[in-house]
Amino acid sequence: MAALCLRKLIHQATRNETSCISKYLDIPLVQTMQKTTFSQALMVMAGAKRRLMFVPTKSFCTTEEAEKKPEGKKKKTNAQRPFGSIGRKIPQQIIHVISENGNSLGNMHRGDVIRLMNERDLKLVPLCENEDPPVYRLMTGKQIHEEQLKRREKQKASSKAGPVQLKELTFSAAIAKHDLETKISQIQQWIDKKHHVRISVQQRNVADGPEKMLAFFDQIVKTMPEKATYLSQPRVIKEGKSTCVLRHMSEKEVNEYRKMEKEKQTDIRNKESGNETESSELQ
Repeated sequence: MAALCLRKLIHQATRNETSCISKYLDIPLVQTMQKTTFSQALMVMAGAKRRLMFVPTKSFCTTEEAEKKPEGKKKKTNAQRPFGSIGRKIPQQIIHVISENGNSLGNMHRGDVIRLMNERDLKLVPLCENEDPPVYRLMTGKQIHEEQLKRREKQKASSKAGPVQLKELTFSAAIAKHDLETKISQIQQWIDKKHHVRISVQQRNVADGPEKMLAFFDQIVKTMPEKATYLSQPRVIKEGKSTCVLRHMSEKEVNEYRKMEKEKQTDIRNKESGNETESSELQ
């Protein structure tokens, strides 16, 4: 009798549970649960509740992620490319063209540039692609080859060149002529190696002004034309002693120096010709 009552209670509890579950779950699940025991039904119901649990999550949006994503490093557009022709694939529509002789042809359409290349049998070489419009030059194959050789030599020279060293020399202004020539030859060797040279000179007479010492240093610099120049101008460091630092001249300074020398020579010739004309008129 007790067993019968227990079975009725289990059956009624199972029926109540399945009616409760049917409100939240589909009918097939309820049907399967009706065929199981009460303990199995409880396990199924617990699993169903776990599956139906709602978890607050953040909405997915690709635009937000793109906005929050930090910008990466931009690719360098002005990366150095090897010097040479780009063929006939000109990326820009309008470019500034320089002729093979170095003359500016102005802004041209790439179609006109290609036609000019075909007519003169020339090649197009980029010079400044970052300009607006970019600058290109028309060159022959020989010109391109010579320019490539020059750049290789410069690259080798820059790689071989070591750090700049500072050499020092100290002597008296009363030095003998032969000893001074020896000192100057040593300075020339250092200057040729692109070193800096500090020269310290003890004045012959303390009463002599800085003008005489400046003339003495200028005399040393004049023995090395197109090579040495002042890194720091002559100055008095203490009573009776002056110093200066020499360095090697750059290519730009050498060109300016040559230009000034030519102008001086032309002025001298003009003065001489003027004096000759005046003397002939007087006669």
